[in-house]
Amino acid sequence: EREKTGIGSLKIRYNNVFGYYIEITNTHKDKVPASYLRKQTLANAERYCTDELIELEKKVLSAQTRRNELEFDIFVELKNKFIAASGLIHRLAQTVSEIDVYTALTWLSLEENYSRPQLNESGALRLIESRHPVVEQALKENNQRFVANSIELASNHCDLITGPNMAGKSTLMRQVALTVILAQMGSFVPAVKAEIPIYDSLFTRIGASDHLSEGLSTFMVEMKETAEMLNLAGSRSLIILDEIGRGTATFDGLSLAQAILEYVLNQKFSQIFFATHYHELTTLSEQFQSLHNKHMKINMTSKKESMQMNFLYIYSEGAAGQSYGVHVARLAGIPESINERAEALLQNYQKTSVVESMDPEMSLIKKSGKTSQMQMDLFALQNSNFIDELQKLDVNQLTPLQALNKISEWKSNN
Repeated sequence: EREKTGIGSLKIRYNNVFGYYIEITNTHKDKVPASYLRKQTLANAERYCTDELIELEKKVLSAQTRRNELEFDIFVELKNKFIAASGLIHRLAQTVSEIDVYTALTWLSLEENYSRPQLNESGALRLIESRHPVVEQALKENNQRFVANSIELASNHCDLITGPNMAGKSTLMRQVALTVILAQMGSFVPAVKAEIPIYDSLFTRIGASDHLSEGLSTFMVEMKETAEMLNLAGSRSLIILDEIGRGTATFDGLSLAQAILEYVLNQKFSQIFFATHYHELTTLSEQFQSLHNKHMKINMTSKKESMQMNFLYIYSEGAAGQSYGVHVARLAGIPESINERAEALLQNYQKTSVVESMDPEMSLIKKSGKTSQMQMDLFALQNSNFIDELQKLDVNQLTPLQALNKISEWKSNN
């Protein structure tokens, strides 16, 4: 058309309203052939059509329609074949997905030096140099090394874990739970060696969350989840309890934590990892042979007239002396004036707690205003080593119940 008309800017275009058309600017308006039929006038151009273009449009549109029909026919044919073979395709997809999972776990085991777990019927859990599969990966990205721990727990026994926040209590318990899940789903596990019982259930009460839309506070959610666990757990269950009772008043929380721990030890005979900041609970090891005190090791060093806390992340025997909450607050960046005030208050509370533990009537004496008289009577004691015994007590190393036991022992011997 450009050659026939001599119009170099002639264009053939298409839109959904006018179909195909020839567009010529007004500059070349005088060169338009008489055979062109005007279709639309624009500000700077005219649009035309020809008999030949109309015929071409019909062929193109009919071809497009036919193409859509053919595509739909092919789609229907494929759909019918797929439906006929849906059972086979489903089995194929399931098989491929399983191969994908096992292949991924295989490569992970090779890359991270996982080991094949030994499942046993004895009920004993034994993990040598166990690691957390997720935390370990995150640390590697920052060129840090995960501290592995060996964990042993006999059938129906409980590890009561104490120690500061951030020391690794929750991480250790979760890595045990994840290791158990990996083993029972058929995977190798992140440990040098692993002997794992076959559990029928795993229960965890970890973290703090609420369901305000349902009218449930953080503490209520904690209690509901714990209640469900206590109702369903059995002798072949693994129970992970992290700081039960922290969402309410101190004595309420301590009482609930101890009662819950005693219940699972007496009634459920499950394997339990129980992390707590209630150091009073550590004395239960004297009552229950199945309860073992453990702690996450730290190192306290003196630095610029203050104590510096270093987390070692080592799972160790025995109970922690304290929770070092003020030190953790200092690490978090709490203003130093607040930390100093908190340390002073802490020392005062600890001293008061020890005295009240030694004599339950102390609180009544305080309320009646007889504290000063009692102090005079106490220091007026003749021929007594009781004061010396009090001075020997290190409140930073003893819980109130431990202090009470020592004083009771002294009383019995004297």
